[in-house]
Amino acid sequence: MTSATPVSVPTDATARPSPQSPAAAPRAPKASGSARRRELGACGVLMTPFFALLATVFLIPVATAVHLSFFSDDQPGLGFGPERTVFAGLRNYAAVLADPTFLGGLGVVALYCVVYIPLMVTGALVLALLLDSGVVRLRGTVQLALFLPHAVPGIIAALIWLYLYTPGISPVIELLGRADITIDFLGVHTVLPSIVNIALWSNLGYNMVVFYAALQAVPREVIEASVVDGAGPVRTALQVKAPLVRSSIVMVAMFTLIFALQLFTEPMLLSQSTPMINSRFSPSMYIYDAAFTRNNYGLAAAASVILLLCTIALSYGVTRWTNRANAAEEGAR
Repeated sequence: MTSATPVSVPTDATARPSPQSPAAAPRAPKASGSARRRELGACGVLMTPFFALLATVFLIPVATAVHLSFFSDDQPGLGFGPERTVFAGLRNYAAVLADPTFLGGLGVVALYCVVYIPLMVTGALVLALLLDSGVVRLRGTVQLALFLPHAVPGIIAALIWLYLYTPGISPVIELLGRADITIDFLGVHTVLPSIVNIALWSNLGYNMVVFYAALQAVPREVIEASVVDGAGPVRTALQVKAPLVRSSIVMVAMFTLIFALQLFTEPMLLSQSTPMINSRFSPSMYIYDAAFTRNNYGLAAAASVILLLCTIALSYGVTRWTNRANAAEEGAR
């Protein structure tokens, strides 16, 4: 008889390291570290187009404008020599801030914002609430009809309204004349409301769609609870739905403010038919006139930087005011 050879059976401790063993412990950090690097690499790849676009359309133009604002063209001697670019320091900024036409343009834009922004935000919100309430039938058709003007380019829209505002060729003025109503849409007191009307016609439908999309995300249970509590349609819209889409209201108000501060296309085209709009009617028109009519790029760059700072300051103010209002409301609750 042959004796059986003892076979050594490896135990779990000798066959493979346990998760608690020192041999397996270093592998977990390596795996987590490599996963973290892969996540960072994926984020970098996805964010690269955004940062490239941001640098191309915002950071580089802003840096160029700031650089140009500190220089100006000067002629040596009695002005018979060739022009040369010299460092001007803050002289361009002082010239812009001392120019009454630029300050007047800021006043015009401020008045435009006071009239335009409340009408835009309120009108778009009211239309969205009407669509969400179910009072309006054929919602899709109404949304499309209201959104279509936004699809029209701004220049084309201004040309259409210029045709409707111009006496002698406007069918609207002719119709009002038959009813013994005389109105000059491009007069001294009516030219700014006429510009506001063009902007409302172009952008009201777009902002209405933004509000309507936000209202669709409101939980139906909240609305049903308000109805059960006895709230009517108007009270439900004002006290339940509108507060729940406050973030969308703030966003629309901020973007409308930024858009309004860049007022250019409408007054530039209307200036062809009325003396009430000069070449420096708004800050953007002042910048265009300084750069392409007077060929003073340093002055135009300084005005651009000032307008940018005003936009940033107002946007920051709106954001801080909104945050404080939200904090106060949360504290009251």
